Amino acid sequence: MNKILKYGLLGVGGIVAIAVAGVAYVATTFNPNDYKGKIIQAVKDSKQRNLRLDGDIKLSFFPSIGANLSKVSLSEFNSDKEFAAVESAHVSLALMPLLRKQVVVDEVAVSGLKATLVKYKDGTTNIDDLLAKDETKKVETKQAGSPPVKFDIASVSVDKTNLTYRDEGSGAQYAIKDLNLKTGRIAIGVPSKIDLSVGVQANQPKLDINTQLKTTLTFDLDKQQYRLEGLELQASGSALDISNLQVKASGEMSADLIKQEFGATKLTLNATGVKAKDRFEAMLDAPLLNFTKDKYSGDKLVLNAKLDAVFGNIVASLSLPGVEGNAQSFKVSALTLDLDVKQPEQTFKVKLSSPLSGNIKTQQFNLNNLSVVVKATGDKLPNKSVSSEMKGSMQVDVLKQNVQANLAGGLLQSQIKAKVGVKGFDNPAINFDADVDQFDADLYLPKKSADAPKSKEPEQPLDLSAVRTLNLDGSLRIGALKVANVKSSQVRLDVKAHNGLVNLSPLSANLYQGSMNGSLSVNAQATPSIAINQNLSGINIAPLLKDALNFDMLEGKGNVAVNLTMQGSTVSAMKKALNGKLSLNLADGALKGIDIDKKLSAAQAMLSKGSATTQTQSASKDEKTDFKECKATFKVNNGIAHNDDLSLKSQLIRISGAGDINIGNDSIDYVAKATLVKTQGDQGSITVPLRVSGPFTDLKYTLDYGAMVGEVVKQKAEAKKEEIKSKVQEQLKGKLKGLFK
Repeated sequence: MNKILKYGLLGVGGIVAIAVAGVAYVATTFNPNDYKGKIIQAVKDSKQRNLRLDGDIKLSFFPSIGANLSKVSLSEFNSDKEFAAVESAHVSLALMPLLRKQVVVDEVAVSGLKATLVKYKDGTTNIDDLLAKDETKKVETKQAGSPPVKFDIASVSVDKTNLTYRDEGSGAQYAIKDLNLKTGRIAIGVPSKIDLSVGVQANQPKLDINTQLKTTLTFDLDKQQYRLEGLELQASGSALDISNLQVKASGEMSADLIKQEFGATKLTLNATGVKAKDRFEAMLDAPLLNFTKDKYSGDKLVLNAKLDAVFGNIVASLSLPGVEGNAQSFKVSALTLDLDVKQPEQTFKVKLSSPLSGNIKTQQFNLNNLSVVVKATGDKLPNKSVSSEMKGSMQVDVLKQNVQANLAGGLLQSQIKAKVGVKGFDNPAINFDADVDQFDADLYLPKKSADAPKSKEPEQPLDLSAVRTLNLDGSLRIGALKVANVKSSQVRLDVKAHNGLVNLSPLSANLYQGSMNGSLSVNAQATPSIAINQNLSGINIAPLLKDALNFDMLEGKGNVAVNLTMQGSTVSAMKKALNGKLSLNLADGALKGIDIDKKLSAAQAMLSKGSATTQTQSASKDEKTDFKECKATFKVNNGIAHNDDLSLKSQLIRISGAGDINIGNDSIDYVAKATLVKTQGDQGSITVPLRVSGPFTDLKYTLDYGAMVGEVVKQKAEAKKEEIKSKVQEQLKGKLKGLFK
């Protein structure tokens, strides 16, 4: 028995030695590089592509069967242009499990892979020939009674990989840059560590993101179940119009594709960005996505879906009942989106609903019965609550980057009808045509408190950054408008905004028993500048000044012309940089704050008593000076409006004057001369100099009666000179007459 065992073992050892010797012989004598030419020619004959094998091919047989390739490239179909290339690739299979029909991959390592996938305008791609099915070469891979092949990979390593996709029809381009991937063991039901870093770039939509992902993946291909544990995601870069975007996510997620269930437990998202509100955080508990009543019919899918999520101060709920579709198109019977937005001073509830249909291939989507309901509550809102509802339709063409919407209904306290179009998503060009019945902007502007102390903080610069990127063309009509307490009706404006230049022309309206017509332009390219060109006709000036400036000094009806430019980074700077012209032509009005008729009568009494003094008084709301006509023109230079042609006339007085209105400092320094018109029996006219000075809020009137007396004395001296001159002329005339006789 011992001899049998002994000789048996020797026999087995001999067989093993012969097998090892055979493998060693093959490994040392077989050189796969000798077959490069045949491999290259076979690829050329079968695929009409050029294969280059510039590096060595290395094979290993024990303890794993493996192959190493380096410097490999493949051309485009029937072209020398490179389609894909790889610096090095290594694949090895465990030998012993392979004998039991179990595929255990020791290692997959790829370095320096680069490839470009192109979709042409006719819908074909540059890999259609590689994907083409050859019915004559079908091989039955699974035979009855054979054991299943076990899927098991020890590790995967990919680095320095760059992939590009280009759609010549839409112009879209996507790129994966510097992809690096390392994994642990990948097998069904086995947790595998994943370490991934990749850069993603795109132009539709605009995207430039660098991402790092670490997690543990567990999956079951048969049950279509996946689970991510210990998720750590970091992304940074820019997306759409958000630059300096930073996103972090951590937690756990799971998916059951057969049951159409997606879940998230303790998933925390955190994002910051320049144009994002300082910080956005989200905590998603409960199911992230829950599909119910799902069924399949051929290639069609019918399901109901609901998404519930919390994003910082926004609670969102999206419902997709009755989704029907296939690979080409889909329909949703009644899409519903509910948003609850909480802010420190107010809350919003928004509900959007509409049937939704779309074509996935053409990327066209239609919301044909759109309803948007908004309810807002807050102490600073009108009546602490605002409700709005608008209905209409919206069409979206993603490939053409085009959105068209028709909406009508209530918005805030207004009823509107609007057509809005958007073209281009990177730099959207917006066009609109809108009618609004009435709008009171003051209900939504910050309230000014008369008792609020003046802030000593520096004035904030004007922020016109949004104007610089605005691409807008449209027309707006408003039945009744109130802005900054100024009331107008039948407002019409056409707006064009491109590259930081905004032009409102025409800008017309009816206001204060008259009308205005003209234009307004804004240049936000560098230091902001504004140009105003307006003609106001038949305006009742008193309520306009009272409502606009709380300036209650002038009454009358007539015309006002404004042609001004201003420039500056703050409102104060703009006021001090005002330049241009103003003109005023009023009739049947009054100068409020002083009764000049009364003052001139008092001046006559002073003259009769032989006494006169200078008097100063504040503006009085109970006094005014009526006039039949008031005309003046102003030249404005660096915020100072200078006038020297004032002409104010009434039945008994005439007023002329010259001086400055300092718009930049809200003050006046003006000297007028008030003259009492000489009537029958008067010895002469009386002129009193009147100085108006001080800030708008505390004007002072100074009457120089002393100058009046001097003027009267001067007039009398002039009159006496004329009298003496007349007498001398008479005497001289008499003597000359006697001389000639």
